[in-house]
Amino acid sequence: MAVKIRLARRGRKKMAMYDIIVADSRSPRDGRFIEKIGSYNPNTDPSTVVIKSDRAVHWLMVGAQPTDTTRSILSHEGVMLRKHLQVGVQKGAITQEQADEKFTQWKEGKEGRIAGTAESKQQQKETERQARLEAERKVNEARAEAIAKKNKVEEPVAEAPAAEATEGEAQTEEAPAVDAAAETPADETPAAGSPAAE
Repeated sequence: MAVKIRLARRGRKKMAMYDIIVADSRSPRDGRFIEKIGSYNPNTDPSTVVIKSDRAVHWLMVGAQPTDTTRSILSHEGVMLRKHLQVGVQKGAITQEQADEKFTQWKEGKEGRIAGTAESKQQQKETERQARLEAERKVNEARAEAIAKKNKVEEPVAEAPAAEATEGEAQTEEAPAVDAAAETPADETPAAGSPAAE
């Protein structure tokens, strides 16, 4: 019986989650399995992997073959490194303490890299957000300037001719009145009862 470590799909449409299972290679994808050793959710950022690493190492040591995707997941989680170190312990190349120390060092380095990646992603998101806000601010300022310019252009054009016209009318009205008074001789002043006085 060929045993595989592979993924079994579950979850709803377009939001798939996967169980990491140990199963006979002849069984259907979502069918019978021997043991469930973890789960994988690619819908989160970063993707979430929960795995029983001791059981995964056990199955790898007894000959279970992981599929390509599962091998990638196991390698990312350090299971393949643990298996490699355990093979070295069985062959007598290193001691168990040395293997555990190497794995601990790798795990600490991995956590540091993950934290650095998460921090850089956060900084990149913040930078992009600031750039979007700055672009929006510039667009709003340009729009406000255009509106202000449009309003300023209309107001002076409407007020200036009206102001000039009123000044001109006032001068023309005053001038004929003075001229009319100057042209009318003092003796030809209409009488109080005449129709011209009215």
